[in-house]
Amino acid sequence: MTATLPDRPAIVHDRVATLAAATAVVRGNWGGAYTVPATGLYPHQWSWDSAFIAIGLRHLSPRRAQLELDSLLSSQWADGRLPQIVYDARRDDDYAPSAAFWGSADLPGSPPVPTTGLIQPPVHAWAVWLVHAHEPAESARRGFLERAYPRLVAWHRYLRERRAAQDGLAAVVHPWESGTDNSPLWDDALARVPGTPRAPIERPDLQHADASERPSNKEYGKYFWLAERYRDHGCSDADPDHPFVVNDPTTNALWARAELALADIAEALGRDGAAHRAEAARIVAAMEALWDADLEVYVALDRRTGELVRKATVGGLMALLLPADVLPPGRADALLRTAQGPRFLDVDGAAPQFMAPSYDATAPDLDPALYWRGPAWFNMMWLLLEGLRTHGLDARAEKYVDPMVEAAVREGFPEYVNPWTGDGHGTRSFSWTAALTVDLLSRTVFPEAPAGPEENERA
Repeated sequence: MTATLPDRPAIVHDRVATLAAATAVVRGNWGGAYTVPATGLYPHQWSWDSAFIAIGLRHLSPRRAQLELDSLLSSQWADGRLPQIVYDARRDDDYAPSAAFWGSADLPGSPPVPTTGLIQPPVHAWAVWLVHAHEPAESARRGFLERAYPRLVAWHRYLRERRAAQDGLAAVVHPWESGTDNSPLWDDALARVPGTPRAPIERPDLQHADASERPSNKEYGKYFWLAERYRDHGCSDADPDHPFVVNDPTTNALWARAELALADIAEALGRDGAAHRAEAARIVAAMEALWDADLEVYVALDRRTGELVRKATVGGLMALLLPADVLPPGRADALLRTAQGPRFLDVDGAAPQFMAPSYDATAPDLDPALYWRGPAWFNMMWLLLEGLRTHGLDARAEKYVDPMVEAAVREGFPEYVNPWTGDGHGTRSFSWTAALTVDLLSRTVFPEAPAGPEENERA
């Protein structure tokens, strides 16, 4: 495999065309109160998608970015969970499992809008802080932090009390909760799961993406079975026999980073942020159970077997988002070695990747076109670049911006790409790809880029 993207793509020099193309995707996927990830394949509101989308929207319309997050936070359950999906009832037949499958209205503590009972990684507090910090005066005028803070506190309380009660780490009870649906991290746990759900397996996703680039029908059978079981137990985390309970490195690293953001939010509101910083430190200490000293990366831990899943994924690098003084001594250096080594960026290789693959580039079962089993995703690469910057490698991070932007625009803002060639896969006009392109351009290539007009927004 060889990287084919040029060092300085010509398209990056065309400021108007590049920003306009990314902005058109984000605005085209706007639904009035939130942005759908893609109008065909993903026609509802997804939890962590909205967080990444808001990070890009803050440059185009800070008020719209606030509305994106307000919309999601207003769909919170009484126990504090933020749902993986908030459904648009008008499009219920266009995605499976549907709102009718979940029947959330019949479950205690559910919000008035239809949702799943599952969650996604807790990047939201950090997104709220970044949106606020972009225009703090406007945010304060609109009371953005005052609205968001108690809901975010409740969200993190849910993770601590309902998901982390056993060992201090937040577990996922379904691969979809990790955001990395068919990652090799879940293979062993999924092997215990029957593949014959009661409901017929519907695959409307295959109308919008090539089947070779999506999870298989066998995997979907297991996904539906797990979703049925979780739903039938009232979306409760108290089911002692639920077969899939895994501590995910991405979820826990982002939780710790979000606690630091909550500390910033609390202090901006004139409150004490010390408890949030202490909680971040507690999570990091608990994450020692996920550290693989041989791979020098955080891995998953299967709670049902007590065994580590010794596979390196890009999510295992997300602790780089935490400052060195929050991590154990020497841990940042170890993670940076892994990030820049042959498993991911391979900076000293003859043909280094221009984006980090989602799965270990040296693994024999890597597939650079198959969803979370090898392709590079723009949100994970954006997070990794933030991690490099957190540890003083700004110049290194800068080198990846141009080829990321070039691939995004050239491939029509794809869902994910081949890490070596930049070939796009999955759906196109994908919102977080476009939104994070806006962010990269606005902050790095074109730091003076103006915000766009604030048309058609609720005041």
